[in-house]
Amino acid sequence: MDKSHEQKRASYYLYPPIEPFDRRMLDVGNGHTVYMEQCGNPAGVPVIVLHGGPGGGSSPMMRRFFDPSYYRVILFDQRGCGRSRPHASVEANTTQHLIADIEAIRSVLGIRRWLCFGGSWGATLALAYAQAHPDRAAYLVLRGVFLGTQDELDWFYGGGAGRFFPEHWARFVDLIPEDERHDLIAAYHRRLFSADFSLEARFSRLWADWENALATVETRAYFETPVDYARAFSRLENHYFTNNCFFARDGQLMQDLWRIKDVRGAIVQGQFDMICPPTTAWNLHRKWAGSTFRLVPMAGHALSEPGITSELVRVMDGLRDEKFLLDAD
Repeated sequence: MDKSHEQKRASYYLYPPIEPFDRRMLDVGNGHTVYMEQCGNPAGVPVIVLHGGPGGGSSPMMRRFFDPSYYRVILFDQRGCGRSRPHASVEANTTQHLIADIEAIRSVLGIRRWLCFGGSWGATLALAYAQAHPDRAAYLVLRGVFLGTQDELDWFYGGGAGRFFPEHWARFVDLIPEDERHDLIAAYHRRLFSADFSLEARFSRLWADWENALATVETRAYFETPVDYARAFSRLENHYFTNNCFFARDGQLMQDLWRIKDVRGAIVQGQFDMICPPTTAWNLHRKWAGSTFRLVPMAGHALSEPGITSELVRVMDGLRDEKFLLDAD
């Protein structure tokens, strides 16, 4: 990262704040309703924004990576989180349900093809959606790549990342009895789904705080995540990770890259991402012929890091000159 990045906040690179021209709740079945919004140019090139987690929810900042005069930006809160209801619910909440929800949004909005913009779990979901519906994905923009593999979960919940941050790792592990520490995802699952709200709240915060502490290269201090957010985030992440992200086999997204052989995309990855190490993004790029790869120096995992933010805006601005996007809708 150059000196200018060190002196500028992420907001410097973003477009000005905007308000949606459309907000609605969409009934997707199984007792779930998802929050959805549109902003930018109603007649512009459509892009759907896929937030992380699972369970992270969307935010107003996510509207600002796109030229509002060119893009029609669609955000939604995935099942069980954000403004979607029921809150923190894992019932009928799988990767396949989320893919179906994305298709339902596309159909309701009358969009033929769109760009998929996602980071972390959002990158996972973008790839899974594109592999299920390659004719609907005009282009993928992926940040902080996570492929939902056991190797990645072992890194973050099996002690790999903890070797670099022993104090934070101790906070995450110490309240778990020693005889359960061989499988921390399972140990947390028993507590996050205990039906004891106070116990769930306590361990939800510990789960969320462990991830938040490692999200950026600059801030490593703990802060207490609000319980309402932490409970949805932690329960949903743990639910998905307990079930191998609902993939039929480990490594499915990499094995099925042939399904998107005609889809292009850009990968933006922080060099010092401790949550999703760069080797995953690099291996994806090497096997995906239609991709470009940008390793951002001195950057971590978070969408809000200045180097990550500036690169993502640069990618989206650059795509305005791509003629193939003009038929996206």
